[in-house]
Amino acid sequence: MKNTQINVPWLVRIKAGALQRLGLYLARSRLTPAALFYSEGMLPSILDGALQSLRDNGISPALLREVKEASAEEAVRLLSALPSSCRAMIGIGGGRALDVAKYTAFLAGLPYFAAPTSLSNDGFCSPQASLTVEGKRRSLLTGPPEAVVVDLAICQRAPLPLWHSGVGDLCSKFTAISDWKLAFHRRGDPVNDLAALISDASVFQFMANPASDEEGVRLLATALMLSGVAMEIAGSSRPASGSEHLISHALDMTRARPRLHGLQTGMAAYLVSSLQGGSHHEKIGELLARTGFWESIRKQPFSKEEWRIAVERAPSVKEDFYTILSERDAWPQFATMIAHDQALIGCFE
Repeated sequence: MKNTQINVPWLVRIKAGALQRLGLYLARSRLTPAALFYSEGMLPSILDGALQSLRDNGISPALLREVKEASAEEAVRLLSALPSSCRAMIGIGGGRALDVAKYTAFLAGLPYFAAPTSLSNDGFCSPQASLTVEGKRRSLLTGPPEAVVVDLAICQRAPLPLWHSGVGDLCSKFTAISDWKLAFHRRGDPVNDLAALISDASVFQFMANPASDEEGVRLLATALMLSGVAMEIAGSSRPASGSEHLISHALDMTRARPRLHGLQTGMAAYLVSSLQGGSHHEKIGELLARTGFWESIRKQPFSKEEWRIAVERAPSVKEDFYTILSERDAWPQFATMIAHDQALIGCFE
């Protein structure tokens, strides 16, 4: 599909101490006053630092709210509380606060500043919000943020499983692009070559230094941001989401307790890449091993039975979405891998 209007962030700050300059970025952009939504349970030092930055630049929040529920209904409630003077929306924290802030900004027609405090997935710069609607998880169109502010010092201090989740979500770009090209060859689904190139290249960029030091965090943040840009260019989620995301969505429907999205998509990408052939399976396995991804999985192993159900359900999760799972029953090969692949020892129970 050709996207005739492309919106990308016009302000990008990915560096240590970026959140302490949030007020300056807003003041320079003349987007004040702004509403600020933040994650439930956020460390007081992070929120205090952001608010102090606003005060230092003579800015008082038009609205300050803690986000406790990642739902479209919550976004509508917050929309009704926005004062008419509000000129921008800021989301600080994890996916829940960022998605609610992004969708509220979309409904209000306001510029949106995304300030993630961890890098667990590419949602902070994607053109959609993952929210529940009447209790069911949906991906709602929003457009990407106008500004991205990533404080490397804060993200580097985030819990290690969140880092591994971001790595896992990034790996899924390899399998997503393969599925996209497969859909082109099988059904003629159009591929946006620039979007595919950006998404693919972002993974290789991170592979240059897949470490959780400041440089590695910068590369991961940049790669995940570019994944969101690739989706906006393509006009769909195809550059970042394929069969591995179908499996993750099916797991969300199957599991009694939710797991980090990127841990699910990373594992699914490793399994799916074995079906797709080529060199991606080896690359994904090497990257997951180098970053310690498998250790996070082994601390809380996946249920083999839940994965069996999810893999069988995955092809029907998204209507008219052709992937490698559309062509074959994947579970027998996955079950063999789970039983015999050395990398997966201890990852399933």
